[in-house]
Amino acid sequence: MKKATILFLALAIGACKPATKKEETMKAVQEETVEPNPKFPEAMEKIFEAHGGLAVWKEQRTLTYDMPKKDFTETHTIDLWSRKDRVDSEQFSLGSDGKEVWLLDTEKNYKGDAGFYHNLMFYFYAMPFVLADDGIIYSETEDLVYDDKSYPGIRISYESGVGTSSKDEYFIYFDSNTHQMAWLGYTVTYRTGEVSETVKWIRYNDWQTIDGAVLPKSITWYNFEGKKILDARSTVQFENVTLSKASLPNEFYAKPEKAEFVTVKKN
Repeated sequence: MKKATILFLALAIGACKPATKKEETMKAVQEETVEPNPKFPEAMEKIFEAHGGLAVWKEQRTLTYDMPKKDFTETHTIDLWSRKDRVDSEQFSLGSDGKEVWLLDTEKNYKGDAGFYHNLMFYFYAMPFVLADDGIIYSETEDLVYDDKSYPGIRISYESGVGTSSKDEYFIYFDSNTHQMAWLGYTVTYRTGEVSETVKWIRYNDWQTIDGAVLPKSITWYNFEGKKILDARSTVQFENVTLSKASLPNEFYAKPEKAEFVTVKKN
C-alpha cells in the first residue's frame, strides 16, 4: 500500500512538471511575440487628445447643431454610434434610417442632392474624430505652408468599398505646438466615380468645448489656385451644439409618411 502510494505520487508529480514547463514556455513565447500595434499614428493620437480625446467622444451618442443659412436654419441630428442622421428646416427634411436616405419636400423647395448632402456637414463638423472610423488608411504627406507657417499633416484614404465615396481623400494639418487641427484638404469623387486631384481647403481655427470635446464653432472654405491656398471664400457657423449620451428612438430617423426614398450613388 505504501509503495503504491509513493508510485502514484511520483507519477502525479512527473505528469505535472511538463505541463508547468509548457505553460511557462508558452507564456515566454507570448511575451516575446506580442508587439505594440497602435491603431493610429502617433501624430493622430495627439490630435485626438488635443480635441478632448477619443474616450470622451465615444461616450457620446447623439450630436445636434444648428446651421444658419440665408433664408432658413437647418438643424442636424446624428446618432454617433449608428450614424443615422436627420436634417430639419422650415422648408424640408431629409435623413438616413441607417440603410436608405429619404427626403421630405412636399413643396419642392430642396434643390440639392439629398443622397450626397444628408451627412456631408457632419463629417466636416466632427473632425478630427471621424478620422478614427474603421477602414481608414493613414500615410505621410508634405507639410502645408500658409502665411509662412508650416503645418505638419497626415494623408487619409479609405479601403475599397468604405463609405459612399471610398476614393475620396483627406489631408489633415495641425498646429505643431498645440496639435489642434488647423486645415482640412479634401477631394470629391461623388457623382463621377473618378479619382480627383483637385484639393479643396477648409480652415479650422474657431473652436468651442462641448462636454469635454473640442469642436468647431465655425469653419471657413478658402479659394485656391492649384495647390496654393488664397483668400477666405465662405464661412459656416454652428450654433446650439449639444452632445448627449442618450439615443433617440429609431422612429426619429425613419422615413416620414410623406417622404420619398432617394437614390444614393456609390463609387
